[in-house]
Amino acid sequence: MSTVAVSVAQLIDLLAGTAHLDGERLVVDDESTFRERTIRDLAWTAAFSADESTVEVARWLIWEASQELGARSASIQDLYLARARGEVHGFTVPAINLRTQTFDMARTIYETASSADVGAVILELARSEQTYTYQRPVDYVASVLAGAIAADWHGPVFIQGDHYQFNAAKYAADPEKMTEEIRGACRQALAVGYRNIDIDSSTLVDLSQPDVDREQHENYVRAAELTALIRELEPDGVTVSVGGEIGEVGKQNSTEPELRAYLDGYRRELDRLRPGATGISKVSVQTGTSHGGVPLPDGSIAEVKLDFEVIRRLGEVARAYGLAGCVQHGASTLPDELFHRFPAVEAAEIHLATGFQNLLFEHPAFPAELHAEIHDWCFSNALDERKKDQTDEQFVYSSRKKSIGPLKRQLWDLPTKDEILASQRRKIGFLFAELQVTGTQEMVGRYVRPVESHRPSPDALRGVAAG
Repeated sequence: MSTVAVSVAQLIDLLAGTAHLDGERLVVDDESTFRERTIRDLAWTAAFSADESTVEVARWLIWEASQELGARSASIQDLYLARARGEVHGFTVPAINLRTQTFDMARTIYETASSADVGAVILELARSEQTYTYQRPVDYVASVLAGAIAADWHGPVFIQGDHYQFNAAKYAADPEKMTEEIRGACRQALAVGYRNIDIDSSTLVDLSQPDVDREQHENYVRAAELTALIRELEPDGVTVSVGGEIGEVGKQNSTEPELRAYLDGYRRELDRLRPGATGISKVSVQTGTSHGGVPLPDGSIAEVKLDFEVIRRLGEVARAYGLAGCVQHGASTLPDELFHRFPAVEAAEIHLATGFQNLLFEHPAFPAELHAEIHDWCFSNALDERKKDQTDEQFVYSSRKKSIGPLKRQLWDLPTKDEILASQRRKIGFLFAELQVTGTQEMVGRYVRPVESHRPSPDALRGVAAG
């Protein structure tokens, strides 16, 4: 069992024999034991300690360890620019949303990546997921970096803010307030170490307008404004990879005129705000998928009609504008036999979330009593979200993700998690192979140079160290 420190002094004691403090730096003395034992204690303390000062110090120690041990948060920007120039191609970068068991899932992903020589993989979290999984950006960064350290990962760690999305109803009521909410999310993410952010203002597209420019106007104006803010805030030596989106997932398929209108308008607006600033590196389009899949009355997932030609055609247009290509959302519940087609049509990136959640909840080793607790939680806490025509199975399928935060500690400490993680490892390895990212470590290393970044130690740590 992992130790959750209840004080800064106890946390420092956990470092004994594996690391020590040298002024404002963490020095790792026994790397093997630190990766095997100490980093797990730091991760559990950062996630579950009730003492705020202890949590802050645990996060700091994890960040400094990531700098010391070569698992640094990085932007994928330069790899995507190389793809836009045609220097690299034929692969699709998986962007995996970790909703729970974040430390162990990150460790599993990076161990699998190491064994398959994979360098191109993103770990991300959407703003909506932050809320119901009880993971703010600062929590997510700590858990992901700790998992990478535990996996003995040496290379860039691409952490991404997914779907920094405008709520259309809130925007209609108060555009400035809604925009400030997204600005605040960007500031928070950059401050704690995110180096990749996807701006989703596609919810502001107004299809009632008479032409595509006016349809996309609010979308590209807000995307440009937020890009300008990110460029202002990004750390020295880092160009944050920013993504845009033209079609809300689950709506009608995207078209070339929509994409051109968005990219032309976006460039004009960004040059007005910040002349010559680097723009987005990729753009998400709608091809026929929906987030989480569509549950049928028996709880199974409906077959999706996905238009790969949209990805191919719009990807070519995007690369002509200097982008890496198009991004596919809502793909993790697709049939296995479709994944090899994404690199074949040069999809730049694919987002994978609910499938890994399902593999956890539906695994034969998942405890029956916890299944029952999740079921009861949904009916006690999420009934207001139930649609009138949903069966019990559909309702639980669509709402069970909301139980992840309240049951976070139980999910992290599952007694059967090793068996479940073994299945996750197999799925991850399969996706790496199908998406053609095996053998990409050298390529990533050629273009991406993570910037070393140290932080001042927390006051609480200085006090204990002085004592």
